[in-house]
Amino acid sequence: MNKLNINGEDLLELGYPEGKAIGTAIKAVEQNFEDTEREEVLAILLKVFQYPESFLDDKVLSPIANDLIEKLKADTAEIALKENANAFAVYGEENIEQGAFDQMKVAMQLPVTVAGALMPDAHQGYGLPIGGVLAANNAVIPYGVGVDIGCRMALSVFDIPESYFLENESKFKRELIAWTKFGAGNGWEGRNKAEHSVLDSAAFNATPFIKNLHDKAVHQLGSSGGGNHFVEWGIIEFEKADEALNIPKGKYVALLTHSGSRGFGATVAGHYTKIAKEVCNLPQIAKNLAYLSLDSAEGQEYWLAMNLAGDYASACHEVIHNRLTAAIGGNLLARVENHHNFAWKEKYNGQDVIVHRKGATPAGKNVLGIIPGSMTAPGFLVRGKGEENSINSASHGAGRLMSRTQAIKTITKSEMQKALKDNGVTLIGAGLDEAPFAYKDINMVMAAQSDLVDVLAKFTPKIVRMADDGSRED
Repeated sequence: MNKLNINGEDLLELGYPEGKAIGTAIKAVEQNFEDTEREEVLAILLKVFQYPESFLDDKVLSPIANDLIEKLKADTAEIALKENANAFAVYGEENIEQGAFDQMKVAMQLPVTVAGALMPDAHQGYGLPIGGVLAANNAVIPYGVGVDIGCRMALSVFDIPESYFLENESKFKRELIAWTKFGAGNGWEGRNKAEHSVLDSAAFNATPFIKNLHDKAVHQLGSSGGGNHFVEWGIIEFEKADEALNIPKGKYVALLTHSGSRGFGATVAGHYTKIAKEVCNLPQIAKNLAYLSLDSAEGQEYWLAMNLAGDYASACHEVIHNRLTAAIGGNLLARVENHHNFAWKEKYNGQDVIVHRKGATPAGKNVLGIIPGSMTAPGFLVRGKGEENSINSASHGAGRLMSRTQAIKTITKSEMQKALKDNGVTLIGAGLDEAPFAYKDINMVMAAQSDLVDVLAKFTPKIVRMADDGSRED
């Protein structure tokens, strides 16, 4: 018996399952904790039981953690999929790759699935296809939300005429470079470090895991990361006045941004996807659709972390827009924001559901959204029609036509430079994987969803900034 008198009954009271983990824990106590108070040791063993995945790198506690995880896997029976996939709505079917259809069909077989839809910009992703919308019963799918939690579009419209922009392009370019930050892991330092109330959110203290991400969130606040994220100046045209926004017919300077929750959201996604796969034992074909019940502690933790990541992503956009607004001047006529890569509590056919929009824009009745094209193609400010068949959703952009690898192999620098010149676009950063030819025709995508949204205005990019190195990991 160890000097602390910790035995199997103590561990069973903590929740430990009968079996190998109890013996491993008692052995670890005997060999490593003789000089530690009994209550402190029990508290440590409880944490290992609650979060075994967090102790896999601990030299002393990893054997206990491994035994607990192995026991959990052994005790978790494989969850059967529905034999026949439910039907789902598809928009722009003729321009969606087969891989996206295949992934959506698997998602429709989940026992928690209520309904689904595929947007016209859809393409294959991890788990749920990008451009996929899935309504689930009381469950959230981390990979159904996506890695870049709360990724969003934000648009600011100014009372600055097009002529002023054309006469002062160098100033707009200079300020764009000065007040934006791109690239994997990059953030703001010193006197340029951003501030926002989101960093004081009590949610950052909700769990040790989230609390440990606070420093990363502080460092990267107000930055944009890599991949297809951008900050761009352009001209937005309202062909007729919009009374709801109180904007007269005309052309205006506008700022459009696309980015998400940076390293904070990516880490949350990876952590809870791993947990979901451990507690939700799906067949191999559906492994990346592992879900967490919202009745479980893990599900509630993820829901809290996901919403915090969404608030953080919004704060990043607010910082960028406020800084550039102050730098350029002019009066703000309107600011519109919408997000994707998120899960919402909504109603579908009168039923309470969790709606996952992975690369899809909310398009409920009168809900505003922004749907961009590419660096040389127009984007659109839209108002949702509230189409229930699409689960109140629309596309989140043009959607990729080529994979990043394919684009780099097939598109030349000269082709990309010609496209930029022909469209009068100044590009700062970006690689061939983000060339305009790598994306679907935005006009074709918009035509396929005319039943889902009304177009209020068209945005034409003029100065575009993206990551220099094509980096994606935060």
